Amino acid sequence: MTISDLTERALIARLRARVPSPPDWVLTGIGDDAAVLAPARGMVEVVTTDSLVEGIHFRREWSSARDIGHKALAVNLSDLAAMGATPRALLLSLALPPDYPLDDFDALLDGLLTLATSVKMPLVGGNITRSPGGLHIDVTAIGGVRPRRVLRRAGARPGDRLFVTGALGAAAVGLVSLAAGTNECADAQRRPSPRLRTGIIVANTRTATACMDLSDGLADAVHQICEASTCGAEITAGLVPVHPSATLEQALSGGEDYELLFTVPKRRTRMFLTAICQAGEVPVTDIGVCTRGRYVMLVGENDPTPLEPGFSHF
Repeated sequence: MTISDLTERALIARLRARVPSPPDWVLTGIGDDAAVLAPARGMVEVVTTDSLVEGIHFRREWSSARDIGHKALAVNLSDLAAMGATPRALLLSLALPPDYPLDDFDALLDGLLTLATSVKMPLVGGNITRSPGGLHIDVTAIGGVRPRRVLRRAGARPGDRLFVTGALGAAAVGLVSLAAGTNECADAQRRPSPRLRTGIIVANTRTATACMDLSDGLADAVHQICEASTCGAEITAGLVPVHPSATLEQALSGGEDYELLFTVPKRRTRMFLTAICQAGEVPVTDIGVCTRGRYVMLVGENDPTPLEPGFSHF
């Protein structure tokens, strides 16, 4: 069966049947014109949205429907992590080609809802429509954080150290591998792991001055933080934690690693590293320093060279 064998209402009913009962603070959930949520006391809301477009962010011949559902939510959770926000609720909008298999529809929901359940994030609404082309998935994620604990791109200061989580470049290797019909680092591309606990704990300890996730690569994130914070940076090439299967270029500009980049004042470094240990997800690496000059440089064995921003959507 394909989704064309059911009506839109039947598809929504099928989705609704798979969703766990929402918490009490969801006053109105799936089935009305909009969701109604009771505000969390003492918190501000962090709202983000990301789109996954077939042929751009995934290919169905490379990824299972369950993988695609997982990734659609994971990339949004990474944005919440970069702001230090705890997941609260999500909205899901699907544009489905008429020949999309009903089994794949169910599996996509399984992938998304399994991850959502693991982070206690209820699905409270969304939309389903027909796509004239490929599969399109839009997730809107809502999180909560105390006002003084929000992590932003602005806030870095000259002298702050730059720390990055995990090892970089695996997702870029996975993309090349999948295109070649092999599976090296494929899961890094298909099923990213957002550093949610790390972002929340660092925000709660207020040990970082700025943060951004690496959806578009380390080089892009460094430039974005420097621009927002009106400072520069020097990255030491030999310190960048390159995945064993990747090159330095892939680690700098490959993107889709969904690690986090933090700026940390020297006086808070010990507390920051304690927070990282408390989070227990992945280690961090000190890769450089924020500077007064408005330049972003890569420092290697030879003379420093400008670090280009790397990936661009257009």
